[in-house]
Amino acid sequence: MNGVNDRLDALARAATVQILGTGAGDGPTWGSGFFVAPGWVLTAAHVLSANLKGDHQKEFRVRGVGIDAAARLEQWLLTDPGRARIPLEEDLALVRLTGDPEDHPHECMWLPDRAVQHFGVVHVYGSYPAPPYIHERPVIAEINGHEDTYGLIIKPDIEFPAGMSGGPLVDPGTGAVVGLVKSRRVQKDGGMAVSISALRRFGEETYRTVMAAHDRWHGEEPVSEAGDNWIDLQAGPRAGDGERWTPGDRREALRLLASLPTPPDTHTVEILAARARSNNRWPGETPALLTWRDGHGLLYEGTHPLDSLAFLRYLRFAAEYTRSRGGDCEELTKWIEKRLRRHPYRPMHDFVREASLPEALLPAPGELPERIVIPYPGPGEGPTVAVLLDPVIDDPSRFFWQIWFDEGTPGSEPELVEADDSADGVLPRDLVQALRAPLNDLLRRKDRAGRPVPLEVALPADLFDTAVHRWRLEDVAELDDPGALGARRGVVLRSLERRGEPDKLWTDRWQAMTAEPRFRGWRIPVRGVVQNPRDYHSADHSLVPVMCRPAGRGAGRNAMRLALENGHGVALWRIGGQAAHTCSDECDTLHVRAGTLLGTLGSLAELPDRLRSVRQEISEQHAESRWAEPLALLYDDPRRPLPAEDSGPLDAPL
Repeated sequence: MNGVNDRLDALARAATVQILGTGAGDGPTWGSGFFVAPGWVLTAAHVLSANLKGDHQKEFRVRGVGIDAAARLEQWLLTDPGRARIPLEEDLALVRLTGDPEDHPHECMWLPDRAVQHFGVVHVYGSYPAPPYIHERPVIAEINGHEDTYGLIIKPDIEFPAGMSGGPLVDPGTGAVVGLVKSRRVQKDGGMAVSISALRRFGEETYRTVMAAHDRWHGEEPVSEAGDNWIDLQAGPRAGDGERWTPGDRREALRLLASLPTPPDTHTVEILAARARSNNRWPGETPALLTWRDGHGLLYEGTHPLDSLAFLRYLRFAAEYTRSRGGDCEELTKWIEKRLRRHPYRPMHDFVREASLPEALLPAPGELPERIVIPYPGPGEGPTVAVLLDPVIDDPSRFFWQIWFDEGTPGSEPELVEADDSADGVLPRDLVQALRAPLNDLLRRKDRAGRPVPLEVALPADLFDTAVHRWRLEDVAELDDPGALGARRGVVLRSLERRGEPDKLWTDRWQAMTAEPRFRGWRIPVRGVVQNPRDYHSADHSLVPVMCRPAGRGAGRNAMRLALENGHGVALWRIGGQAAHTCSDECDTLHVRAGTLLGTLGSLAELPDRLRSVRQEISEQHAESRWAEPLALLYDDPRRPLPAEDSGPLDAPL
């Protein structure tokens, strides 16, 4: 290295530490790590797991340039600390100094705002024991491939001695950490690293805490003993004419964003970042957007920042969102105006000054916080997620699955997010496990505070008794989390046979139902009466079919078939239970309570959320709501048809 890189190298060395036991002297060394914020060290989880022996309170040492301090494990991503081989996405740990960070001043690495997988040259830092000393070992290496979501493959011809695990990989071009060393290849050169974007997997609270501390520290423009600063040494445009977004601009913007109240959800950040880009989509997948800085990271093309107006417009949106909720954004607002004056093209300044929140992100009127019902979105009225379960032709006991997302904006079309790529499909008992990771990730990214995105599951009518509302997408729920899908969000079933262009009978009945001011339950099938298709065809539009029996077998199966054939798009039924013609007292209770529920509706679109509220009451142990526990809901809106069988490519990640 030479010139500026030598100075950047000195900063990286100063931020890299050794992790070792509490005994005096140089050993034994457990591994390496690096400071990411005052008092916070990031390392590989396997560096600690073998030494802590399950004792998370056990102290150890963090030693580096000018520092030798006690520390403890704060959090790691391990789900099974005893396993011999730690998955890539779990091999991260956050360590925290036990004392006041101000008692141990130290250098901190620069963490990028762009969540991308690095390719190309990196400088790797760490230490290794070679008795009687511990040696530093900076290495120039190259990332030439990726593995899964968070794996970086280090090109052969580089050897990593034991002890460098957990050390940082620094992009010499941007001066940012792009990953940390996971492992060397057994009896070979090269190795694996974990992408720094895996930091988000520590969860919202931890990620936000660490990143805010990081941005505040760098925002104070600290200098080393040699008088150097990370931002001053990073590649990128200098002050120039104000048109380009500089590393100094980025530092100040991230400092100011860190001072704002955190955004409520990923979807809010995504909407505002898209508007800052004039709705031109950023390349690649969208990461979990847990902070305002994450939205800032979407305003690039490759490694190059967009025109400074795009960044200033995004900052303006963040400020307006904060101000509209009573937050303090005065410092940010003043800086936006000051920075805007440097941009040479004055006719475009209004692009920033006149930026206002879209209607969907405006605060609700005063009475809306009291509102307990969220209408189900019609076309162009909000996002939905759909899971399509298609039976395998040669073995209908197995399914192929697809996950679709509809942005729910005017003119938007559903996008295929992920699909089953197996040859044989999935058995029903394995379905939740197969869907858990991709579906849970998508729902988390698209949920907004107080507005969880609805979930639609489309499957053949014979399988309508699948208890979708009981699914759990997380192995362990938080104490205040209802856990089951149907208690957390609107969950509805749709008929897979209706995918594609809707027929007139279905469309006409739906249109007529949406105009009804009141709704009643229609008990089907009627005991002792032969079912007649004409009754289903001529049924009043205020009637919602209600069955106290399963819809996938017996008389309930025939009733559901007739309802679908005659254009009904809404129905309630009891999954499980008896398919026989006889009814019990529980059946009468279900019909009375379902009728009461339907009578509370102000519009058809309220039904999914009304039912969700009852399911939430069940999860909170309200005995009076138990009648609805086995209740399933068909809510099949022909205005938002399911994608046809041949729709789109099979690989269209979000």
